[in-house]
Amino acid sequence: MYQRIVVKFGTSLLTGGTRHFQLARMVELVRQCAELRQMGKEIIICSSGAIAAGRERLGFPELPNTIIHKQMLAAVGQSRLMRMWENLFEIYETHVGQMLLTRADVEIRSRFLNARDALHTMLEYRIIPIFNENDAVATAEIKVGDNDNLSALVALLAEADLLILLTDQAGLYTADPRSNPDATLIPRVETIDESVYRLAGKSVSGLGTGGMVTKIQAADVARRGGTEVVIAAGKEPNVITRLVKGEALGTHFAALETPLDNRKRWIFGGTTPSGGIIVDQGAARALRHKNSSLLPSGITKIEGDFGRGDTVSIRDQDGSELARGMTRYNSEDLQRIKGCQSDEIAERLGYAYGAVVIHRNDLILV
Repeated sequence: MYQRIVVKFGTSLLTGGTRHFQLARMVELVRQCAELRQMGKEIIICSSGAIAAGRERLGFPELPNTIIHKQMLAAVGQSRLMRMWENLFEIYETHVGQMLLTRADVEIRSRFLNARDALHTMLEYRIIPIFNENDAVATAEIKVGDNDNLSALVALLAEADLLILLTDQAGLYTADPRSNPDATLIPRVETIDESVYRLAGKSVSGLGTGGMVTKIQAADVARRGGTEVVIAAGKEPNVITRLVKGEALGTHFAALETPLDNRKRWIFGGTTPSGGIIVDQGAARALRHKNSSLLPSGITKIEGDFGRGDTVSIRDQDGSELARGMTRYNSEDLQRIKGCQSDEIAERLGYAYGAVVIHRNDLILV
């Protein structure tokens, strides 16, 4: 059923909620991945744990909670984490390769394409890519922030069929099962809206940076690219192989019927908007219901300082985000042409890059 699968392992899963990595649990995860690879499946891993591995390697030192100390721990721990994966996969005569990313690697289109090509080449040679955020060099400005959302970006890069987010819970519940005995598992989610986010609780392990909220965010990104997503318990026996075979475990998030093409995958998943464009009601309706491009006549306000070709957020008069897209005009130009007709652009600017501000092919509805 599924051919290309991304599996995300969180720190709490790999450590069993303790300060130490649980090798017995890790080898069981490896066994399942190796088994699927022998069946001809393409497996991609997104693994947390570099900072935890650094702490373990250095004997759990008492350190200030600063970015630079976390970078030091990640620098020590990432090689150790990768060595553990490599040694475990060697049991099954399986090659692995390390890929470290920051948000900059997916925000800049040339780097996005380079990462995609490297990933596809590894799969071609039957090597299992193991992704993690490059915490040793990442600052707050260029961090993805958590490996749930990183795994969604990897799913976009890979054009994966399935993203499996393994956690310490069986999936998404109607309430927090740790405090509410009447909470029931939600087996399938067709639409992600505010009501779904309200169901999400917070991580209690204290080991990772994610929680159920970030898993829902990741599911929302990945499903727009045509990837189905499952949140499931990592301790469930043979959970990976059973999910790939189609068994109903955890909470399943349906992929959108019309997935994004590769260019729009990058616009939505890889880029942080550089600024904002506020549009009137007529333009909002045209974007929502008529598959229209954005014209200058519908623009009422420009926010931020951005260049031509940057990704911007398009919002309605209430401030709700409608879409994201790559603008053909910079913010200074748009201040001069907002509200005008398309045939007036050249007169106002002395030049024109076309009649539309954002073409529908460079735009994705949110």
